[in-house]
Amino acid sequence: MDLDDHPDGVLIAGSDGIVEYVNGRIKTMANAVGDEMVGMHLSDAVPFDDLNGNSWYDCVRPYDGLSIRHRTSESAWWSPRGSEYLITAALVRDRPGGTVTRVVVSVRNARIRNQRDRERSDLVATVAHELRSPLTGIKGFTSTLLSKWDKFSEAQRHLMLETVDSDADRLTRLITELLDAARIDAGRLTLRRGPVRLGDLIARVLTNVSAGSGTPFAADVDPDLFVIWGDSDRITQVITNLVENAMRHGLGLKQILVENVDDGVCVQIHDQGPGIPPESRMRVFSRFWRAGPGQGSGLGMYIVRGIVEEHGGTIVIEDSVGGGANIRVTFPVNEPDTLTD
Repeated sequence: MDLDDHPDGVLIAGSDGIVEYVNGRIKTMANAVGDEMVGMHLSDAVPFDDLNGNSWYDCVRPYDGLSIRHRTSESAWWSPRGSEYLITAALVRDRPGGTVTRVVVSVRNARIRNQRDRERSDLVATVAHELRSPLTGIKGFTSTLLSKWDKFSEAQRHLMLETVDSDADRLTRLITELLDAARIDAGRLTLRRGPVRLGDLIARVLTNVSAGSGTPFAADVDPDLFVIWGDSDRITQVITNLVENAMRHGLGLKQILVENVDDGVCVQIHDQGPGIPPESRMRVFSRFWRAGPGQGSGLGMYIVRGIVEEHGGTIVIEDSVGGGANIRVTFPVNEPDTLTD
């Protein structure tokens, strides 16, 4: 049996506990020379302990225990040099419930798992920070109003309640974005598909944005635009996010172009900003990525890409002619009779 190409260290011991085979990876881990590990007892070949000094072999007892056991759960153990490893073992029996005739041990370095654990911890810390900010404002103003209500004028109370309302809206948006990001991660983002006329949808988005900014916007739309089959609410979420990003981070909208391409519709959103460097364009779609100071969870573009890809579309960042960034989003037509989901 040749397992030298296996990414994990592998040892195989017979019914007497004597090591019969070791692959190249385990030799590298143990700094072994030649076949010196072959012929060792399994307890010596796997000299790992837990944090209390108990050995792997004595704790796992691969040749003893329940006769129905056929494997051991992966768990963390430490080498004599203090490195952490993840070890699991398969127990091969001569028959169901019979005697163990072979023990196959798999050993892998825990460094990658620890790195992922740190990433999860960083994610939790970031989420906690983002949630705490609006909650602090809500708690501060409500506590002040409850304890000193009579000391404030009607106008002051109204202003403080408006601030609380704004922070509550921000908290709601953040929670919604976190839930959307979690659904995308788990592959559980659902779409309520129907006919979508992108020209009309974008016009409604621009009307809403114009009402908030006081500046009218309009898109250049192909008069014979295809009707696509998608989730109108989710596509509205995509367009709104991209337009608001162009206004907030791209120093304003320059042009929105909507046209047919092959079997779909392409939306190009050009801004007036400095553009996005090529080396940062993929990172823009990462969770919690921010280019600089400012409000926002850093989840917007991550969610945008997830929604676009769930529709079978694509999103890329390019340079806009004359400067600025061009966000190009393409949605396939996805006619109902061609859908496979």
